[in-house]
Amino acid sequence: MSALTVDHTVHDHEWDDLVRIWEETDAPEGCKVEIIEGIVTVSPPPSNAHNDIADTVQRRLYGVIPEEWGIYQTLGTAVPSRDGLYIPDLAVAPKAVLRAEPGHYIPAVGAELIVEITSKSNARHDRVQKAAGYAHAGVPLYLLVDAWARGGPAVTLFGEPKNGLYMVLQTGKFGDPLRLPAPFGLDLDTASFPTP
Repeated sequence: MSALTVDHTVHDHEWDDLVRIWEETDAPEGCKVEIIEGIVTVSPPPSNAHNDIADTVQRRLYGVIPEEWGIYQTLGTAVPSRDGLYIPDLAVAPKAVLRAEPGHYIPAVGAELIVEITSKSNARHDRVQKAAGYAHAGVPLYLLVDAWARGGPAVTLFGEPKNGLYMVLQTGKFGDPLRLPAPFGLDLDTASFPTP
């Protein structure tokens, strides 16, 4: 019996074609257009609870990040080796990374922290495909806020990416405090996170 080997390496022209399709996708205003494992996807605008969580996290982060970093809600983060171009709910990155890149996205590795807040319709993307993509890119910290987790709303902080995998640094339910390590040094209170 033989095994089928699939080459997941994206060649430059294939990546360029995916990005062109992504850029030309005409989606309704507020929808999120992403490339996930080589497939251009369109997601509806997030719920009010989703936006409330993003705002809460963003406000807390602004108190601890350096002046030369930004927190972005619509920043494309590219992982060409995984056929991925994601639009995380929040991306914390140095402003210099954005200024060095023309166009509509940065290499995901340029982010210091990525925050994804699950929606019922696409939670699997955030839990599986995007987590693998961010780890593969070497994003230092990935915070998954999962209102749709099986055991109830939960938060999980991933870090220490190695060989395309993350370590779980901390996990808990909504209401449990979550510690974001250096360079953030932030205790994030999740008690105010609304549930769907």
